[in-house]
Amino acid sequence: MNYPNVAILGAGTIGMSWAVLFAATGRNVSVYDPSLEAQGRVITLAENASKTLAALGWNHAGDVSKLVFTNDPIDAVSGADFIQESVPEQLDIKHALYAQIETYLKADVIIGSSTSGLKLSQMQAGFKNPGRFILAHPFNTPHLIPLVELMDNNQTEPGVLQAASDFYESIGKVCVRLNKEIPGHIANRLQAAIWRETIHLAMEGVASVGDIDKAVSFGPGLRWAAMGPNTLLHLGGGEGGIRAFCEHLGGPFQSWWDDLGTPQITPEVVDALETGVNAALKNTSMTKLAQKRDALLLKYILAARECKMSL
Repeated sequence: MNYPNVAILGAGTIGMSWAVLFAATGRNVSVYDPSLEAQGRVITLAENASKTLAALGWNHAGDVSKLVFTNDPIDAVSGADFIQESVPEQLDIKHALYAQIETYLKADVIIGSSTSGLKLSQMQAGFKNPGRFILAHPFNTPHLIPLVELMDNNQTEPGVLQAASDFYESIGKVCVRLNKEIPGHIANRLQAAIWRETIHLAMEGVASVGDIDKAVSFGPGLRWAAMGPNTLLHLGGGEGGIRAFCEHLGGPFQSWWDDLGTPQITPEVVDALETGVNAALKNTSMTKLAQKRDALLLKYILAARECKMSL
């Protein structure tokens, strides 16, 4: 199914990014957000991201005529074929919204929640019939980063998750599936684990915040962008693969795991991180920093596509 009419519930950082992506694909997008500033933010992002989205192949990149704005969620979802919910990470807010819109939903609509940490079963409690509701967590920013983490359960109607996966993949997403509930899903837990150790190394004085970031971005980060850690270590094992790697380096890795830090995000840690980041970036503006990030990501995504096609 093509899902020509999409509704966005919540136009914060994630929701507005979804909105400009869906609009760039030529779909009609109805955006709900109670903030009076939401429309301006979304339009600005659509304009700023137009070159990036055009480079990704979307012919309607920057076309804001596909966007309609409302402060009434019922207006937003009426007639929608697909809904991307990205309201704040608070169950009471989500449940109140679900109760408000459920009566007005098309029978075959699919609702994907962008939640970064809430469990599917927790959110489903906000619906009388949650059969068309799934977890669909993107990685920031959705208009550029391909990853979407998907999950259904025994309350989900058959075929809904596959239909959502097919839809997301048709707009350039790479979907992964969670087989069980866990706070933070997959990617955020991995990100949290790495961040925890970077804080430990910085607070122990092992290296500066800037050098720790360089160690990731110019070392394993480059490899992780190409292949996941298990595949890379499998490759590192030579002809023996992952088994040979574990036999050779399993002991040292175990000793490093045993020595990993468990820092707490205290005011002192926050102060140290802020000082370290500012020193490393030399107070580069957030706008320029985001532009640099997006330019590098775009080059990688396009290169990865080309590499995949040539294999």
